[in-house]
Amino acid sequence: MRHSDVIIIGAGVVGASVGYYLAKKRLKVCLLEKSYPTSGSTGKAIGGVRQQFSHELTIRIMMESVKIFSSLSEELAIDIEWYSGGYLFLAHSEEVKNNYLKAMEIQKRYNLPVRFLTPEECQKIVPSLSLDGLLGGAFCPTDGQANPFKVTFGYLEMIKRLGGKIFTYTTVKEIKKKGRGFFVRTDKNEIYAADTVINCAGPWASEVGKLLNCHIPVYPERHEGLVTEEYPYSFEPMIVDYRADGCYFFQFHSTQHIIGCYTPVPPVFGLDTNSTFEFLSEMPRRMQRLIPDLGEVKVLRQWAGSYEMTPDGNPIVSETEIDGFYVVAGMCGHGFMLAPAIGKLFAEKIVQGKSSIPLDEFRLDRDFGKKEVMR
Repeated sequence: MRHSDVIIIGAGVVGASVGYYLAKKRLKVCLLEKSYPTSGSTGKAIGGVRQQFSHELTIRIMMESVKIFSSLSEELAIDIEWYSGGYLFLAHSEEVKNNYLKAMEIQKRYNLPVRFLTPEECQKIVPSLSLDGLLGGAFCPTDGQANPFKVTFGYLEMIKRLGGKIFTYTTVKEIKKKGRGFFVRTDKNEIYAADTVINCAGPWASEVGKLLNCHIPVYPERHEGLVTEEYPYSFEPMIVDYRADGCYFFQFHSTQHIIGCYTPVPPVFGLDTNSTFEFLSEMPRRMQRLIPDLGEVKVLRQWAGSYEMTPDGNPIVSETEIDGFYVVAGMCGHGFMLAPAIGKLFAEKIVQGKSSIPLDEFRLDRDFGKKEVMR
């Protein structure tokens, strides 16, 4: 039997971040991953990092995340490829424009340097941007991009350096609560014991919860992505088009490839991660509509992965009705960008009893009625 202070289930970027910040606080961490690190949602993330949300707590957390990202290469001793190129949210309707303006009122309360640009100002930032139907855009220059793989493996390496253990290809089959602690049995019939268990299983968080008869309203939703060949460097920000047939994409600062995806309408629920020809043909069309010059760029690769959705589009970062069993999941496609601050704040909550930014609004037992607008 292996003993630790904390067992974390899931070695994506969220589990890795939570593990690192707990290990920094001198807890003995054991991380169990059913496949290999980043095999779930993290390995399919495109790497965007933004602070432009309509939910106040998310804005505060993301401002903390950006602060962490800006110095994370030095902290983890690995180049995470952080680049502050900004996010440009395009508005092609009065409704979307008004949503952005209302969100900006909230964002500015926290001194986020966001502003609404005219179509011509948008084109100055993205010179080849089409102005067809464009009413303007919400822009924040301190948003950016980083490498999800390097961030995750940087965290995992630091966990090991701090004395933690990481077990891959190890599926949790049973969790039993005994007294003040837990016994976790794996598919290898090994037993792991700890006082605390943290469910960071992403799209599988609900399944892990069932092992303790704990209902966790997280459900998988398929999203696809693609990356193109190198293209002469021509724009810095993530370009976001929230039309029903819109998309979002950016150009890697380090390699000049373009990477992007779109949210399918209607949504595709379930754990199916097969790629489709529909996405392969549709995504380039949507990109070209926004930047006509991309018409000749070639697609190198496409893939599919799972968003881990909740009913209100906000994360669950919470204790449960079972003492010592916690959930950090349901990141709704924002797990990579949220992970640094969520991990840091959650570690504070576990060790100190409270976090420097209160996380109560992300409780499991909340009213899931109020939805995130800038999803």
